[in-house]
Amino acid sequence: MSDSAIREQICRCGASLFRRGLTFGSTGNISVRLPDGGFLMTPTNASLGELDPAKLSRLDAKGNLLSGDKPTKEAFLHRVMYGQRDGANAVVHLHSTHSVAVSCLHGIDHHDCLPPLTAYYVMRVGRLPLVPYYPPGDESLALAVEKLAGDHHAVLLSNHGPVVAGTSLDNAMYATEELEETAKLFLLLRGEKTRPLTAEQVEELRKAHGLW
Repeated sequence: MSDSAIREQICRCGASLFRRGLTFGSTGNISVRLPDGGFLMTPTNASLGELDPAKLSRLDAKGNLLSGDKPTKEAFLHRVMYGQRDGANAVVHLHSTHSVAVSCLHGIDHHDCLPPLTAYYVMRVGRLPLVPYYPPGDESLALAVEKLAGDHHAVLLSNHGPVVAGTSLDNAMYATEELEETAKLFLLLRGEKTRPLTAEQVEELRKAHGLW
């Protein structure tokens, strides 16, 4: 895919997420890894609903700005995901409402925040660890995410939101959307007796689809 096509794809995906209420204001960021190991990503203080392809930030593999507008202060989340996951070609980070709500709950399992309510959640997200809270832009958050990124392509930042890597931008978006919908289901079902997939059913899915 050409540079211009990748830029258009990022802007199109951003507009789709914004239009459907999965991001708001100037929150959230998207990136796509380039063949040279660097990545294109959405700039700081930009609405995903009104991105300009020419103004996207182009960074090298270490996160240094090469061209375009200043990148988001959360660029390090993308850099560490790429650094730990060779197969990752895109990263989506949102402050989507239901996922953030789950990240604020007391008593959730920090090793796996959401139960396997559906097969599609298992297939697209798998296990979802909770990353401890750090203020926005704090480099300590990069280290915390980096420790988990080798084993998990999706993590949930406490009181903040999800970070999801995918083999393509479409796959990263699909997984992010599945995570958000499962968070919504989880909140809707709180207080009710639920029947999540059993450990055996989850393992069967993982084996059948070659999941992590």
